[in-house]
Amino acid sequence: MITLHTWTTPNGRKVPIMLEELGWPYEVRPVDLSRNEQHAPDFLKISPNNKIPAIVDHDAEGGPLAIFESGAILTYLAEKSGRFLASSGPERYKALEWLHWQIGSLGPMLGQLGYFAKRAEETTPAAIARFTEEGERLLGVMERRLKETAYLGGEAYSIADIAAYPWTLAATTFLQEPLAQALQGKDAIRRWLQMVGDRPAVQRGMAVPQV
Repeated sequence: MITLHTWTTPNGRKVPIMLEELGWPYEVRPVDLSRNEQHAPDFLKISPNNKIPAIVDHDAEGGPLAIFESGAILTYLAEKSGRFLASSGPERYKALEWLHWQIGSLGPMLGQLGYFAKRAEETTPAAIARFTEEGERLLGVMERRLKETAYLGGEAYSIADIAAYPWTLAATTFLQEPLAQALQGKDAIRRWLQMVGDRPAVQRGMAVPQV
């Protein structure tokens, strides 16, 4: 059994999508960020960086294993299951390449844009312009890649797509206003969003946690 600590954010949706794809049983423990539950001492023991998502695999070799950071969790689950990440070769490293691109670029930049453009109490035009520009650039990078291949890692659906989907969907919904110009003509991204979003496991994972 896996215990999943998560919340209703793009990062928080990645791991439930993966678990739903695998069809593994798991228990959800919501971590309400609006109530600062991520700073609770018990959660800190599982996630030292006070961030969701985090898991505890109670059936891990050697005893229960706590893992934080979405990329590490997705890689662990992929390797344990033998699914959604090739075991070797170029296909493996392309998927990891785009997984880390999402973790290091797409997620952080869209997250900052969401804060400054949508949630901050004070308007900071320079910050909004900076992160809008970077969001536009990254969507361009993604569009070029998806014109070449069906999925981010290549021709096979992988953990790279699982990681990128919630953030890319947020770009077309929550962040639609600041990124409206960047989203124009992104036909490859829209094709990919439709293809990934039509997967039943993705739809179920995007509904976790139910709060």
